[in-house]
Amino acid sequence: MLRTSRLVLTPVRASDHDELLALWRMPEVCEFLFDGEFLSDAYVTDVITNSEKSFAAANFGLWVVRDGVGAPLFGTAGLRELDGGPDLEVVYSLDPTRWGRGLASEAAAAVLGYAFEVLGLDRVLAEVDVGNVASRAVVERLGMTAFDSVPGVLGPMIQYVRDRD
Repeated sequence: MLRTSRLVLTPVRASDHDELLALWRMPEVCEFLFDGEFLSDAYVTDVITNSEKSFAAANFGLWVVRDGVGAPLFGTAGLRELDGGPDLEVVYSLDPTRWGRGLASEAAAAVLGYAFEVLGLDRVLAEVDVGNVASRAVVERLGMTAFDSVPGVLGPMIQYVRDRD
């Protein structure tokens, strides 16, 4: 479990399925996160299963974000392998009714702290669609710097990096 002054992050589990599916099916959330694709129940089940396996094997995966233990989830933040390489990518999503309050930055910062302090990583990456201005602002607030651009489904994606302090 990760805690911030306003948030509780817990590893995603099967009982989060329906709330997670509802969050990720919100048009504003899936627009960039899933390139606008409608997610199936099976896809979310696979994400949960893979995250549970990743936590068991390597101590990282996807956390759900809540106001407190047992409160409804309203976001996610986590680490995942990026295209099979050695680096991990920070990822996050947030209910649009919670946008503009710094919650995505707070949750992602907790995950970055975990990556550096607990996992001992030297660097963490992020990939953000050029058109996703809000998400670009989040990673920049996290102290990440752009270093490359790669093709994406919706157009170019900017790659960011943050090294351990």
